[in-house]
Amino acid sequence: MRYDNGGDLLVAVLRELGIDTVFGIVSVHNLPLVEAVDRELRFVPVRHEATAVNAADAHGRARGSLGCALTSTGTGAGNAAGSLIEALSAGTSVLHVTGQVESRYLGSGRGFIHETKDQLGMLRAVSAYAATVPSAADAGRVLREAARAALAAPGGPASVEWPVDLQYAAQTDAVLDLPEPLFTAPQGPELAAAGELLASARRPLVWAGGGAARAGSALDALLTATGAGLLTSNSGRGVVPEDDPRVVGNFATAPAGRALLADADVLVSVGTHFRSNETADYALELPAAHVQIDVDPASLGRVYPAAHGLCGDAADVLGALLPYARRTTAEPGWGRRITAVREEVRADLREAIGPQAAICDALRAALPREAVVARDVTIASSSWGNRLLEMYDPRDNVFPRGGGIGQGLGMGIGAALARPGAPTVVLAGDGGLAVHLGELLTLAQERPRLTLVVFNDGGYGVLRNMQDRYGGRRSGVDLATPDFALLARACDVPYRRIGAAEHAGPVLAEAVASQGPVLVEVDLAALGPMKSPFTPPVKIPA
Repeated sequence: MRYDNGGDLLVAVLRELGIDTVFGIVSVHNLPLVEAVDRELRFVPVRHEATAVNAADAHGRARGSLGCALTSTGTGAGNAAGSLIEALSAGTSVLHVTGQVESRYLGSGRGFIHETKDQLGMLRAVSAYAATVPSAADAGRVLREAARAALAAPGGPASVEWPVDLQYAAQTDAVLDLPEPLFTAPQGPELAAAGELLASARRPLVWAGGGAARAGSALDALLTATGAGLLTSNSGRGVVPEDDPRVVGNFATAPAGRALLADADVLVSVGTHFRSNETADYALELPAAHVQIDVDPASLGRVYPAAHGLCGDAADVLGALLPYARRTTAEPGWGRRITAVREEVRADLREAIGPQAAICDALRAALPREAVVARDVTIASSSWGNRLLEMYDPRDNVFPRGGGIGQGLGMGIGAALARPGAPTVVLAGDGGLAVHLGELLTLAQERPRLTLVVFNDGGYGVLRNMQDRYGGRRSGVDLATPDFALLARACDVPYRRIGAAEHAGPVLAEAVASQGPVLVEVDLAALGPMKSPFTPPVKIPA
């Protein structure tokens, strides 16, 4: 197949991959690509390259597929690097296509406009795959190899740098018939030994992470067969809907969650990294009888010892364990204990967050089950948005797994455009929103069905609480905050305010029902403080 230029080839490859929306910033070093995408697909011009990757990342998460971002070379690719780290940390599938200087100047160091030293090396450091398009005859192959790498387990972003002269050149392309990767469930002695351990369980628990996202049916069958309760990481939320009485959820470090783990005699973990913030900085203790399932062999036993490590696709491995699970006989009263812990941890958290519980309740009441909830890293998210606000499907659960602030709005825009038939809500703090405040203009321009809820406490509340608790002196945490009503008006976005618990229900119901963007400010000074100030589980040396 012949194409007039690289842009036409890119469009053809994206259509093969089922991608209809691309996020990016136009530049002299990607102009043929942007022009073709804008003509044939949907190009969303964001205001920062980091947002292009965040939005593409969340667009893919919300659809359960691949997202695509276009950036420029040099500084543009560098701006995207932080968000590529997020996608790498989360194992999410992003195709990042960035420009490059003319091929004859590559590596010359002569100071060609937008040139940077070893751009490919930088991209390799923050991507699961990175390559340079070497010729007009190879662009299609490189793009498909990149997409394949991004979609392969354990996932991550794939970056392609494309010299601008090769973008303008006529392209020749041949679709390669690449074999699909084969995943086989573990078998033999290790599977049998893990199965026998599971069959012996009287007080079983399962811990599901993001690697279980597509294994919901198999996981549900395992819970039913064993009588186990389900703990999750933040990434595993919604694999089994969180209104299921067997789901304790993302509460492993709560006192009642710790006690439940201490009493469990077998733990099966599925596709979780056991991140520091979900294990009390690795202080959480797990049962010694631990069966760990992960598609990445390097994950087995990396954080916690595993009596048996089973490498493979989560659904396949769970299916292979199911015959053993059917022999499990849970201890009388274990199911009631799980339900009691589920209720206790939620009641304790509701008490701790004080007036913000009304906002959590109002959001869940206003949102349909299929709504996307995107969260930036802020107190509302870290305390109750990541735990108490129920999730029913992993694709609805969008947040920066790497922990970086400022990514929530871009992710929310990407998710909202992926799922236009349902509302999207973004929870952000005033400090995190300020990192990419310009994306309010993207929100105003694209007009997605998105409610941006900004929790305004005049700075970086998490770090402020840490400094108040441990140091007594504040440094760098108190920030100037805009008048959000005027800011929303300047961007032609409707504005609402919550200053008391009784405002939450009507304000959020109206905002979520809107067919376009709405900015809702939560005035935390007026709303009142949490009963227990939130601090993250980070060790502070004495």
